[in-house]
Amino acid sequence: MGELNLEKITQAKKSLNNVIYGKEEVVDLLFVALFAQGHVLLESVPGTGKTKLAKSFAKVMDGEFNRVQFTPDVLPSDVTGIRFFNPKTQEFELRIGPVVSNVLLADEINRATPKTQSSLLEVMEEYQSTIDGETIKVESPFIVLATQNPVESNYGTFPLPEAQLDRFLFKIDLGYPDKEEEKQILTTYRTSDPYDEIQASLTLEDIREFQYQIKQVTISNIVSDYLLGLIHASREHNDVELGISPRGMLALMRAAQARAFLDGRDFVTPEDIKKLAPYVFEHRLILTMEGSIKKTSQQVVAEIMKEVPVPVEEGAFSE
Repeated sequence: MGELNLEKITQAKKSLNNVIYGKEEVVDLLFVALFAQGHVLLESVPGTGKTKLAKSFAKVMDGEFNRVQFTPDVLPSDVTGIRFFNPKTQEFELRIGPVVSNVLLADEINRATPKTQSSLLEVMEEYQSTIDGETIKVESPFIVLATQNPVESNYGTFPLPEAQLDRFLFKIDLGYPDKEEEKQILTTYRTSDPYDEIQASLTLEDIREFQYQIKQVTISNIVSDYLLGLIHASREHNDVELGISPRGMLALMRAAQARAFLDGRDFVTPEDIKKLAPYVFEHRLILTMEGSIKKTSQQVVAEIMKEVPVPVEEGAFSE
């Protein structure tokens, strides 16, 4: 990978970090997801910058940004589009919904009904939506950034089903910034909004080329065995009813390739797997009834990570 490519990505990250302080790891994960052609579920209390992060992310790639504010009365057609009768032309016309974009912010997705939530499934997996039998293609790059509030009351909310959660590459908890970061936010935003100064560092063509290059990143047998060890440990854990699916396995592989690419490497290391596995695993694990009483998914993932030894043989990972 050329230095120019890394320079573009570094500049894009810098622009985002100037808008959202103290979230460097989150920004890195967003780019991993973008280049791995995955989607991200952002979980945090209101006011922590989820919407601004999504808008800024679209701006650095010069992509089209659309936002859907989910509420219980939002219909699937409000997301994917609808065919309606135009009385002026006396013909049916297709109105494409906001899903046709490069960055789609699905805001408060757990407030939408299951029927509306499921309208995202096809487009997230297949990069297309179907309206009255007509297939509408969604061009790459396309990433869904969905948000949900973890402390919202149960009234008017519909938890995402496992099938939909499995479509998200990562689940990320934004959390609050620390005191020093909030002090910096006060200073910066007192006179201006850094979002207004963002310039596009990447083009859509750049991203498509990066997505192709990522698939050429190699994974040695040693690293593959480590990845598979984690997958099977998740299925055999005493507190887990359903472990990581083959889709989750492939998601972790592709994410690790993307992380290696962003680090300027053409091979995956065990550290790539170890770093990303918790973000891939936590929302996919289904705990047993007894396990869910004793532990959180986060605790179970930590136990799985400790159970499987990390390979340490140097020089073997680039084979």
